[in-house]
Amino acid sequence: MASTPKSKAQIAKAKAVAREKAKAKRLALKAAIVRPSFRRERRVLNSGIFPVAGCDEAGRGPLAGPVVAAAVILDPARIPRGLNDSKKLDMEAREALYEKIVATAQVSVAFGSVERIDRINILRASLWALTRAVKALPVKPKMVFVDGNMKIDCGCDCEAVVSGDALVLSVAAASIIAKVTRDRLMARIGLAYPGYGFERHMGYAVPEHRDAIKRLGPTPHHRKHFAPVAAQFAAMQAETGMAPNDVLAEMLPA
Repeated sequence: MASTPKSKAQIAKAKAVAREKAKAKRLALKAAIVRPSFRRERRVLNSGIFPVAGCDEAGRGPLAGPVVAAAVILDPARIPRGLNDSKKLDMEAREALYEKIVATAQVSVAFGSVERIDRINILRASLWALTRAVKALPVKPKMVFVDGNMKIDCGCDCEAVVSGDALVLSVAAASIIAKVTRDRLMARIGLAYPGYGFERHMGYAVPEHRDAIKRLGPTPHHRKHFAPVAAQFAAMQAETGMAPNDVLAEMLPA
């Protein structure tokens, strides 16, 4: 039996429905809010493994300053409320949580210096600092969760968790310790080198910082092999004939 031809109105309605379906598919679904939990640590603790630490670093991307790593062993009975990935917290919240973490948990910090970053690259310097932070804990952990996709050789079992600072509570705590420690250090560097704005941008490659490097030149706290800094060193060397280290020696505070 032949089908009855559709009217223009029916065709138009069918097209409208198809467009709405296509539009609905394109609309992004509301993402669920993800907060770190103590689930992974609890699983390990329930298997009889104790203590359990989390570690994270701050400062891989900036043009200046060290990379700072922190390790934290949370007390399951005294976990501060509000722990989260440090990037999702404002400065006031980070500072308040920092004080609560150091008052209730085992904490350690390690620094990968600018010299080390320039010598072995930022990735290796970060992994080195993470390892040092874990080994510096007052109590040796039996298990460590580390943010990212690379394990560290820290003398105990280690599990790398991508986006660990957003998923694992002890890693989130470590991210806060590392971020606050580094921010405080960069603010002090800003006092020693006024005009760069370190206390505002913490060494990241924002326009204010790039302009300051061009206007004032690099400082001893700048990472010589990061592109904008390397370009400025090259320009200064071409102009003065001085090697980068000689340029830096001239710029040291009297």
